[in-house]
Amino acid sequence: MNLLLASTSTVHGQPYLSYFKEAWSAHFANTQGKPVIFVPYARPGGMSFDDYSAIATKAFAEQGIAMRGIHSYPSIDAAMADAGGVFIGGGNTFLLLKTLYDSGAFAAIDAAVRSGLPYMGSSAGSNMAGMTLGTTNDMPIIYPPSFDTFSWIPCNLNPHYLDPEDHSTHMGENRATRIAEFHQHNNQAVIGLREGSWLKVEAGEISLLGPHSARVFHSGKAAYEQAPGPLQLNDRLTLPRE
Repeated sequence: MNLLLASTSTVHGQPYLSYFKEAWSAHFANTQGKPVIFVPYARPGGMSFDDYSAIATKAFAEQGIAMRGIHSYPSIDAAMADAGGVFIGGGNTFLLLKTLYDSGAFAAIDAAVRSGLPYMGSSAGSNMAGMTLGTTNDMPIIYPPSFDTFSWIPCNLNPHYLDPEDHSTHMGENRATRIAEFHQHNNQAVIGLREGSWLKVEAGEISLLGPHSARVFHSGKAAYEQAPGPLQLNDRLTLPRE
């Protein structure tokens, strides 16, 4: 598989997708004249499919890459037949997953990506690559038929990961606490991806890219920092060679 999994689409003070544009423009450099299919189902802030697709399409056009929204095709099969790649944007993870299942896009995208079609996700779209949506930060505004996501990587992700602040007066749970709660009922590791970082999955290896380390959580073990580079996620977490 050939995946780019970004913690966020936008970092503070920079335009949409600009902070890693060299990475994603190279990722989609060989689409053989076919458009990258944008999946706007997560609808951040409730925006329409058309409005969300226009934002992504503009960013891709600036890099000379064609893009088209999946919703603009007469069917999911028609969209995937035309696809040079897939990009699923961020927003609400529960809404995204429900719409993927309800539309039939889940199975179609899964098959295409497992066959080698380049994939990129940001935030909620990156959550889709893990095993479940159980470590999303989003409110469950709607019920998907399953919490199971694509399982392209053998762990879960927590995009937009924020470290606990020692002197914070906030009394709600932090990300590390939520992940500890997750591990009371689930065994898979969780990668806390800080904003400005992304994962690249290629040739059976997972690498952390960008300026920040990641926080890695295992059930029953102390969390640790993972520096940029190939991920060493213990023997339990390796991708099979393709």
